[in-house]
Amino acid sequence: MRVPEPLGEADRRRLLEGRHHDPHALLGAHPGPGGVVLRTLRPCARSVTVVAEGLCAELHHEGDGLFAGLLPVAEIPSYALTVRYASVDAGGPDREVRVEDPYRFLPSLGALDLHLFSEGRHEELWRALGAHPMTHDGVRGTRFTVWAPNAQGVRLAGDFTCWDGAQYPMRSLGSSGVWELFVPGLGEGALYKFEITGPDGHRSLRADPMARRTECPPATASVVTASRHEWRDAAWMERRAGREWHASPLSVYEVHLPSWRPGLTYRELAEQLPAYVKDLGFTHVEFMPAAEHPFGGSWGYQVTGFYAPTARLGTPDDFRHLVDALHAAGIGVLMDWVAAHFPKDDWALARFDGTPLYEPADPARAEHPDWGTLEFDYGRREVRNFLVANALYWCEEFHIDGLRVDAVASMLYLDYSREDGRWSPNAYGGRENLDAVAFLQEMNATLYRRCPGVLTMAEESTAWDGVTRATHHDGLGFGFKWNMGWMHDSLVYMSKDPVHRRYHHDDMTFSMVYAYSENYVLPISHDEVVHGKQALVSKMPGDWWQRRANHRAYLGFMWGHPGKQLLFMGQEFAQGAEWSEAAGPDWWLLDPAYEAEPDHRGVRDLVRELNGRYAETPALWQRDTDPGGFAWIDGGAREDNVFAFLRYDAAGRPLAVVSHMSPVVRKDFRIGVPPTPEGTWTETLNTDALDYGGSGIHNSGLLTPDPVAAHGHPVSLTLTLPPLATLWLRPG
Repeated sequence: MRVPEPLGEADRRRLLEGRHHDPHALLGAHPGPGGVVLRTLRPCARSVTVVAEGLCAELHHEGDGLFAGLLPVAEIPSYALTVRYASVDAGGPDREVRVEDPYRFLPSLGALDLHLFSEGRHEELWRALGAHPMTHDGVRGTRFTVWAPNAQGVRLAGDFTCWDGAQYPMRSLGSSGVWELFVPGLGEGALYKFEITGPDGHRSLRADPMARRTECPPATASVVTASRHEWRDAAWMERRAGREWHASPLSVYEVHLPSWRPGLTYRELAEQLPAYVKDLGFTHVEFMPAAEHPFGGSWGYQVTGFYAPTARLGTPDDFRHLVDALHAAGIGVLMDWVAAHFPKDDWALARFDGTPLYEPADPARAEHPDWGTLEFDYGRREVRNFLVANALYWCEEFHIDGLRVDAVASMLYLDYSREDGRWSPNAYGGRENLDAVAFLQEMNATLYRRCPGVLTMAEESTAWDGVTRATHHDGLGFGFKWNMGWMHDSLVYMSKDPVHRRYHHDDMTFSMVYAYSENYVLPISHDEVVHGKQALVSKMPGDWWQRRANHRAYLGFMWGHPGKQLLFMGQEFAQGAEWSEAAGPDWWLLDPAYEAEPDHRGVRDLVRELNGRYAETPALWQRDTDPGGFAWIDGGAREDNVFAFLRYDAAGRPLAVVSHMSPVVRKDFRIGVPPTPEGTWTETLNTDALDYGGSGIHNSGLLTPDPVAAHGHPVSLTLTLPPLATLWLRPG
């Protein structure tokens, strides 16, 4: 075989140094003077032979792993390569592998994909970027694509190249900034990263930002994957699409999957978690962030693999199996979603292509002052597309029913945790991050448009107007907002000794001043039971009995208050210790061999009863966003530490809630109630019941109102209020 003209020195150097934007122009087969020039880059190979119909010829070694030959044919044939390597065993025979040439294939990514991404409007970005096993031009392999617009060159490295990227330089697909390579014969399970040469010539090995599977930390490679899960939740998804969650029961059990029962995999969790949650009557679980993160102690809030469920507990299909099992049990699945920041690990997103890419170019804007992380550049189309598509990805590919967006306040304000002089105002001189506002609006609008029945929640701790207002009315478009004010104020009140609570009475009533300004969730989340804040029951004053009684009374008040409920794992049975991600909940407290077990079991039984009564009482959820669904009976009984109010359903049927936050029995306590067709009332829930660990003081039988006007009503009930207890009373 004749030897072709060698590569020009500049092209050769750029190719071998991983700085060439178009290696396909140099490698593969190309028409040339006197035939077809075929050139391949096979580092460490002893020889390379081209095999085509009627042709088998060894290529000339040009040095540095480059092999070339001038084929005596008029047109480019269909061909393969036989590559010979030295034996891995000393003195053993050479080994030969027959391979397809990656550089004989046209790009497998279409112009429409590139156009949509460049415009920031590719709603299924995960189908375009990342690693995808596929058949291309009749050959099985994997397409690799990555966005690195400022890189001089990108090469593919993996366990199939001994982590040396020299063999697989990728080509740039023009102004899109996307680099692409189809590797024949490579399939699922292959480990890979991208070797990126930045503008300054510095070379780094990076995990795939779009990886849909990763190695288990502390390993950091991306993994080629494809889903084979067959969903069985069509009925659930159809029902979900028709739900109006604002006017439906919604109570959430928040779970940290790795520590709920430490050591369980996704599939093992699927055998235990759905049954537990269903037994307690919660309508949804909320997973703390399930996306891949390198440091377990971050609880998932410092994400590096935004498109990959953490490999600590299994594969992506194992995660799908867990979601499927929860849906089969009638449990919705919410997930914490982190779009406010990302960590600085040098193998992940930070300065990904050698320049600030996912983060703003201005270091003052890029640095998140609280967490030592970087913020996203919400004004860049491709970054916004990366995040919006990610929200869709979890809901469409994993059937997640809703996203709770973490740290929204840190996204909305340019001066968040920044001192004067360390932030720059927006174009109008204000402190609002207008790019973040536009991003959140786009994310919510797109998610609600594409995923019927999905819901979004904002963890937003300020008085930003319109968090749950529709985007076409200039709101952010969230379905719900965590009521951080209610959480803070009510816990301050509950932490006080009852003798002092009269001075903090307004902490429990103030929430009704703004209760209908947004659609609220009442959160007792993981944040409230860590870092010295103590578990919920341990925040309460008094001896052990009083603490548990306070705990139960508070839960009764919480479930009766307008808004949806969220409770973190362990608080459903009054765990006394703070949560530890290493140990998880103190399940041993429920062991029958433990003498205090009935105390904890009683609280868990109360939570089950609260959820059951809640689900069957439309007054508690049907008019959650309607001020007409609530009325104070007496919000000013500060001397008695009593809060009494009414909830109404759509037909006007009332439920009375009376919370008594003193450790004494109050007899003959009068509350006004509206006249009802039934003419009598019944105590339907009492957190002081013996079954829950209480003292058993109750109002038995049918309660007949007296013709005595009180609290604006023509009739009234005379009640016995148990110590530190909440009562629910219904007509009938």
